[in-house]
Amino acid sequence: MNTTRRQALLSAAAISFGLPHLAQAQPKGQLRIGYQKYGTLTLLKARGDLEKRLAPQGIEVKWTEFPAGPALLEGLNVGSIDFGTVGEAPPIFAQAAGADLVYVANQPPAPKAEAILVPKTSTLKTVADLKGRKVALNKGSNVHFLLVKALEKAGVAYKEVQVVYLAPADARAAFEKGAVDAWVIWDPFFAAAEKQLGARILADGTGLVANHQFYLASRGYADKQPQVIQAIVEELGKLDAWAEGNAKEVAKFLGPQIGLDESISEVAAARFAYGIKPITNAVAAEQQKIADAFHELKLIPKAIRIADALPGVKRA
Repeated sequence: MNTTRRQALLSAAAISFGLPHLAQAQPKGQLRIGYQKYGTLTLLKARGDLEKRLAPQGIEVKWTEFPAGPALLEGLNVGSIDFGTVGEAPPIFAQAAGADLVYVANQPPAPKAEAILVPKTSTLKTVADLKGRKVALNKGSNVHFLLVKALEKAGVAYKEVQVVYLAPADARAAFEKGAVDAWVIWDPFFAAAEKQLGARILADGTGLVANHQFYLASRGYADKQPQVIQAIVEELGKLDAWAEGNAKEVAKFLGPQIGLDESISEVAAARFAYGIKPITNAVAAEQQKIADAFHELKLIPKAIRIADALPGVKRA
C-alpha cells in the first residue's frame, strides 16, 4: 500500500472516531502509553516523533513498559495507561473480564513472528509430539491462539497437553532448564531464543494464525482526547512507511530499546509486518473467531462481541 493510500485510510479511521482536525485546540495533559519490547510503538518511543508532535499542545508523553499484552491491558483497564499495543488474544481476554477498551488500528498479519519452540536437543519433531508434554506460554497472549490452532491441525486436543502459564522471562528460564518441553513465544524473545539458545522451530504461525498487532485505547480516553489518538495513528503511519524499507536502521533503534544485540533485533524487525491500518470488518471477524474459540475451550468466562469494542460503539 502506498503512503498516500495509507494516509487516506487512516484519515477514514479518524473520521470513524469522530476526530476533528488537529488544528483545533487540544487540552493540556499527559498521554500515558504502554509498550512492549517490539514493534513500531517501540520505534516511536525511541525516535521521539510523538513528543515533538504533541509538545505544541502542551501534552507530555509518558511511556511504561510491560512484559506482555495481558499485563498491559490490565493497566489500561485500571486507568494507569491510556493507549497501548498488543497481539490478538489479550484484548479478547480483557474484554471478557469487563475492560472498556476500543480497537484503534492494526498492523498487517505477521504469522512468522511467533512460534512453538523446542530445545535444540529435543527429540520432538512435530506438533503432534506435544501430546502429554509441558508447553509454556503467557496466558492470554497472542501465542495462546497459535497453540490452539497448531494442536487442532495436528489432531491433538488442547487438554491433552500440559499448558504451563509463564511470563516470557520465567518461560525462558524454564525452557533453558528443561522444566518444559516447548515454549510458545513471540519476537523478539523468539529471535533471542533462536540466536542465543539454538532453539528449534516446531511450527510458526504460517497457515495457522494471522498474528495481527492491535493498537487499543481506553474508551474514556478515546472519547475525551480524539485528537491525540489521531496524532498517534498518523505518527505510527509515517514511521511504518519509513521502517518498511529500512530493516537495518530499525534494528539499530530497536536494539538499545529491547536490550538485545542488533543481529537479534534485525531478525525480529524483518518478521514484523509494517503498514498500520484502520480496523476493518474482516479483521474484526477474525478476532471474533478467536474469541469464540477461547470461549468454547472455556479459556474466557463468557462469550463476547468484538463489535462492542470497535470505534463508535457505546458501552451499555
